[in-house]
Amino acid sequence: MYHHILIPTDGSPLAGSAVEKGIALAKSLGAKVTVLTVVEPFPVLRGLPQSYNAPDEYTRRAHAEAEPRLAEAEQQAKQVGVPCEVVKVEHGEPYEAIIETAGARGCDLITMASHGRRGISALLLGSETMKVLIRTPAEGVGRDSRRLGLRID
Repeated sequence: MYHHILIPTDGSPLAGSAVEKGIALAKSLGAKVTVLTVVEPFPVLRGLPQSYNAPDEYTRRAHAEAEPRLAEAEQQAKQVGVPCEVVKVEHGEPYEAIIETAGARGCDLITMASHGRRGISALLLGSETMKVLIRTPAEGVGRDSRRLGLRID
């Protein structure tokens, strides 16, 4: 059925739950997983002095914070015997990084969490999950307000 599952995570508790469920799904299917985290670059601010080091510090910390979440996911997969690769990419648009990674790695399913925002909060805050859903040539195979699975065609 599915052979390679992409599981994006931002380190939130909700995403952590999606990682657990994605790994369990992979185990039941005999699939492998790729766990992805996206580090967003520091926003460009004009007019800052050249000696201003916030962008470098931000990037260093963002990459350092990503490492434990990937290591934890890799360990979870290893404990249940699921082949796992972890990927960290820097990208300004997480949904694009998710779609690009799925294509580049040959993933045939994406499992990810959704906060289930509606109304004005969805409009103002957006949803990476919704952006992936509407921009991926995929079929939704499992969807409720907290979980989403996409089959990549």
